[in-house]
Amino acid sequence: MNVESVGKTVEEALEAALKELNLTKEEVDYTVLIEPKKGFLGFGKKEAKILVTPKADTISLKSENKEEPTVAESLKEKVVSFGEKTTESAEAVLRKVGEKADELDERQKAFNNRVKEKWNDTVDSVKESGDKVKNAVNEKVETATAVSAAVKNTLAERKNKRPANENAKEFVVDDAVVDEAKEFLAKIFKAMKIEVVMEKFVNKKDGCVVLKLHGDDMGILIGKHGQTLDSLQYLTNLVANKNTENRVHIVIDVENYRDRRAETLTRLAKRLAEKVKKSGERIVLEPMNPHERKIIHTALQNDSKITTLSEGSEPFRKVVIELKK
Repeated sequence: MNVESVGKTVEEALEAALKELNLTKEEVDYTVLIEPKKGFLGFGKKEAKILVTPKADTISLKSENKEEPTVAESLKEKVVSFGEKTTESAEAVLRKVGEKADELDERQKAFNNRVKEKWNDTVDSVKESGDKVKNAVNEKVETATAVSAAVKNTLAERKNKRPANENAKEFVVDDAVVDEAKEFLAKIFKAMKIEVVMEKFVNKKDGCVVLKLHGDDMGILIGKHGQTLDSLQYLTNLVANKNTENRVHIVIDVENYRDRRAETLTRLAKRLAEKVKKSGERIVLEPMNPHERKIIHTALQNDSKITTLSEGSEPFRKVVIELKK
């Protein structure tokens, strides 16, 4: 078998060929095909290239001494080797699978225990919360029943009282109406088991009477966005003015909530107006009662770029803020 080999020198090329043929220098003949050149500054550099041929007697001797395995024997060795490696690998895999299965089993047991504990805690918590909600609902029902009874009793008593003076002057407050309102509120507060101090203020320009309420934990009388307070005010006006022609407009305020709410709505209106100016898109506010809608309209009435209007039907009437066209 002839071998071509290259190297920086002839000796290096020959050494590489001898390693490939597994022969000694005495057992081969070689011919130099290309002489090596160093070149100049890296240009024109060439490696040595030789052709190496084993000597005839060397080839004959190697053939006599070498015992080549048959194809069957070679295949058998490969199959046995592969089988041994596969068996070892399979056993290792089985061991790992077994270990992993045991680990997963332990994890599953631990997880099941945690779920069981969590479920028991949740059931106890839900039961406790349910009892609290039930008690709270019962208490609210009792309060609502008491309020309803107070309203009915006040209306019934009002029917037996004489009507207000027909010759009363305009914007002169009828004290009987105010007393009726205060009496109604006192019954409401008694039914709710809360102590409230009432102060009366009269606006003689329009005859409006403001009843300011003071006490502890008065938030229950205000409600979300003053909805409870508005309902209480509506009922009070209904009862107090039931049988009189000299109607008195009564405003109920809790700890100056009306003033704070007016300031909040005014700031809200101005902030939303600026937003409308920047975006050019109209903004629709949440439903409000007539008094709060008036606060929004008043806050923006002098803005030259903004106009306001109300849309929808009571009690879902809303204020819309948009650019003037």
